[in-house]
Amino acid sequence: MLHVTAETVTYETLDDGRIARIWLNRPESHNAQHRTLLVALDEAFARAEADDEVRVVILAARGKNFSAGHDLGSEEALTERRPGPGQHPTFTTHGGTRTGVVEKTYLQEWHFYFENTRRWRDLRKITIASVQGNVISAGLMLMWACDLIVAADNARFSDVVGVRLGMPGVEYYAHPWEFGPRKAKELLLTGDSIDADEAHRLGMVSKVFPLDRLEEDTLAFARRIAQRPTMAALLIKDSVNAATDAMGFDEALRHGFHIHQLGHAHWAATNDNRFPVALPPDVEDWRTAGPTETARRDRP
Repeated sequence: MLHVTAETVTYETLDDGRIARIWLNRPESHNAQHRTLLVALDEAFARAEADDEVRVVILAARGKNFSAGHDLGSEEALTERRPGPGQHPTFTTHGGTRTGVVEKTYLQEWHFYFENTRRWRDLRKITIASVQGNVISAGLMLMWACDLIVAADNARFSDVVGVRLGMPGVEYYAHPWEFGPRKAKELLLTGDSIDADEAHRLGMVSKVFPLDRLEEDTLAFARRIAQRPTMAALLIKDSVNAATDAMGFDEALRHGFHIHQLGHAHWAATNDNRFPVALPPDVEDWRTAGPTETARRDRP
């Protein structure tokens, strides 16, 4: 077994190198995603892709929750966003000179959130997301980029940025494809969550495993797939991805990203050209306590 540890991501190979497992490694922050984590994750995926021995990549997470989404409030995340001298571009308009917050946000989100996720979706390996606990907003993006999703029986899935922050959803807008159109509208309009069983019924999750067997059963599932001929597996992946792209998936993602940026621009225009650096208090509490506290499915 090869085992390499970074501050935010752990990479290991199993079964004589046929399976690579990448761990999100910020359990104390519920694996919230700051830029350092996303860069490390991209490097880990690239490492697995370049290794000819690897046939299947598992994306998993340390701690009780798979991911609480974008990190909007930790000191590390705030430091990454805090500009140094001369780092805020300025633009001259009919209203005078202003700081280019919207433009800067657009470019950074295109790189860190949109392009990264699309590249991981097309990785030249078969990928499996293994999730537990809360999978919130940008946590969905990491999971949806994978070919297959397996979930612990305590997993819950939601995107709160719509109803809570006035956005249409996260940057990688796969909601209608993963939830179905009407379920996507319901979840985004209410901020509610779904559990692992409902996600399985919708077809978003392939397998539901007991929490205490998630790691073991995911590995067994990955071993079955790793036995398939590599070229055949990649042809299957490419064929299915091409079919969804022919149905408009890729173009819908691009449109959804631009609508997301329009939401940012609206926020900036109505809040002195500033973006929030933290979620509202009730959302912060929810991200810690879990969706059943404030976003129950049976809530009116």
